[in-house]
Amino acid sequence: MLSNSHSFVQPADTAERACLEALVRANYDRSHPGDAFDDMKRRMSFSREDQGLYRDWMALAAARAQSARAARPRPTAA
Repeated sequence: MLSNSHSFVQPADTAERACLEALVRANYDRSHPGDAFDDMKRRMSFSREDQGLYRDWMALAAARAQSARAARPRPTAA
């Protein structure tokens, strides 16, 4: 997992950010009882810990998205 503050995921637009967040939102909510992904996002503006958590969860989301793209069958030209 990326934890270096200089190595983080920068989605191209809000649609890509939403897609990446959707890949990890349920896992975050399940692993942090009493806390929600959106709560952590709201705290990011004033909490370095939450900024780091978000960065790490987004790195996981990017890795999952890359794995999913690699696993998709590619059409072959005939």
